[in-house]
Amino acid sequence: MRFDLPGGGSVQALKNVSLDLKSGELMSVLGPSGCGKTTLLNIVAGFLAPTEGQIVLNDERVTGPSSERGMVFQQGALFEWMSVRDNVSFGPDMQGIARSESGPKVDRLLEVVGLQDFKEKMVYELSGGMQQRVALARCLANEPDVILMDEPLGALDALTREKMQSLVLDLWKETGKTIILITHSVEEALLLGERLLVMAPRPGRIHKEYRLPFADLGVGADLREVKKHPEYAKTREEILSMIWEMEEEIMGRAEDA
Repeated sequence: MRFDLPGGGSVQALKNVSLDLKSGELMSVLGPSGCGKTTLLNIVAGFLAPTEGQIVLNDERVTGPSSERGMVFQQGALFEWMSVRDNVSFGPDMQGIARSESGPKVDRLLEVVGLQDFKEKMVYELSGGMQQRVALARCLANEPDVILMDEPLGALDALTREKMQSLVLDLWKETGKTIILITHSVEEALLLGERLLVMAPRPGRIHKEYRLPFADLGVGADLREVKKHPEYAKTREEILSMIWEMEEEIMGRAEDA
């Protein structure tokens, strides 16, 4: 992906990024600021068209947004003037599905994300963590093949974030959905990625890939116990050092400029 600048010149946001993602995989993507994580996610979502190459899902080329790819943003992007239930029902409503048909599924999703007692509340009455639960339920209501998450838990406090991480893992196992999650948190990437990509900047590219056991270990478990796994601390320090070296290199370039 190359972005042309108004005054001339260009920025190579991504270069030679190539990967295959199997159905049902949970992949986290990590890297320093400016490495193209969100750009990559926006291309997969169909919000951006790559200047070279292509994205293919189920043997069909991605040419724009589609309900087969659901997006969960850092801020829920919800309709605050609507109830929780109406927000989750929005996708099926737009598809012309009668509430009598979609209602049981919506109620089931609200139960899964722990909001069955809040379905008639307005979104603006909910905490940040509860709003992200609504966003997850709304995404799942569209029955996407792939769920894309762009820093979905970044604005939450530590305790709420941990609870939401557990919920993401439980939903992954229960639904069997393919999930791509962008995060700046090394700990979160380790916990929520059975597959983890570390990206490097200028141009954005895949620097290293990991296959990890922690997502499977975390399903239905105390995530603080998972963090005690000896390989967790070792991998965490390895990735932190890797990203720190990238950040220092970026700062050095900026000073030279």
